Amino acid sequence: MSPIVETEEHKALRAAVAALGARHGRNHVREELWSEAGKLGYLGVNLPEEYGGGGGGIAELSIVLEELGAAGAPLLMLIVSPAICGTVIARFGTEEQKRAWLPGLADGTRTMAFGITEPDAGSNSHRITTTARRDGADWLLTGRKVFVSGVDIADATLIVGRTEDARTGRLKPCLFIVPRDAPGFGRRKIDMELAAQEKQFELTLDDVRLPAEALVGDEDAGLLQLFAGLNPERIMTAAFAIGMGRYAIGKAVEYARDRTVFKSPIGAHQAIAHPLAQAHIDLELARLMMQKAAHLYDAGDDVGAGEAANMAKYAAGEACAKAVDQAVHTLGGNGLTREFGLASLITAARVARIAPVSREMILNYVSHQTLGLPKSY
Repeated sequence: MSPIVETEEHKALRAAVAALGARHGRNHVREELWSEAGKLGYLGVNLPEEYGGGGGGIAELSIVLEELGAAGAPLLMLIVSPAICGTVIARFGTEEQKRAWLPGLADGTRTMAFGITEPDAGSNSHRITTTARRDGADWLLTGRKVFVSGVDIADATLIVGRTEDARTGRLKPCLFIVPRDAPGFGRRKIDMELAAQEKQFELTLDDVRLPAEALVGDEDAGLLQLFAGLNPERIMTAAFAIGMGRYAIGKAVEYARDRTVFKSPIGAHQAIAHPLAQAHIDLELARLMMQKAAHLYDAGDDVGAGEAANMAKYAAGEACAKAVDQAVHTLGGNGLTREFGLASLITAARVARIAPVSREMILNYVSHQTLGLPKSY
């Protein structure tokens, strides 16, 4: 089935999740929505059936996040727990790791955070300084992470560290499952202007002792495993942005249809109608690229998915920011009131342009990897 034409199953999933989102709405309680979405099977729709998941892929999970966002009730941890951590464990974890984590990630009773960004290593994963060294059969993990979402509600955090290659002496990335209560594992909440239910944290790892089975996958394939999680992250960030943009445009259209100033509704004027139409078009175009990226990823084309996922995240971030800006502008002063719930989206819409990778780094990727231009960094 072409990613352009949704299957009947996808349409049914979209409608069911939209109904769930509408029941909870903009003022949802995160824990209640998370629990219900888990019981209904939506959180683990991308995880293997033999471990309690839905047996689908990122295509299905992106529908879940987009529709919840369009209802004003996005779940940020969908990007992290099932999409990044669940995918990495399902693809590369041991049988014991899969049995221990995937059923809980699928039904929402367990949550996992993801720590990669460091104070001195933002987009440059080669500068990660969190190191893991062997101590007998154990690992000792030391370092710092910043902007880690939901650590306080997560049972563990999947930490990207680096180990020394015995043959070359170089450091190579590896992924470790770090339990929340591990000795030496500290967290500090970052004071954010962003109005989100999920909090951001700085983490410190001070000789955190982990058993050998905390390592996910093959020690020599860390980069492959890392990017297996980062492509779904970009696709799901696109879904997050598209859902938010749709929510904003929906509110603006509703207002423009009803608000009358000079005899006719303001939506009858092209100065109001055309920018909203353009924002809608941009969101639809971004969704097409997101669907392509999810299709390629689920088909096992990691290289093709990498290019498409970056493009989808870029397009969705730009479309979301424009949609929110135009929605607020449509409502005028009302767009900045708490009653209409759009003002907080001005800050939130910037997130998709900044995280998990900036639009400039995506342009670097496309100019270098896709167009073959010289590398600038």
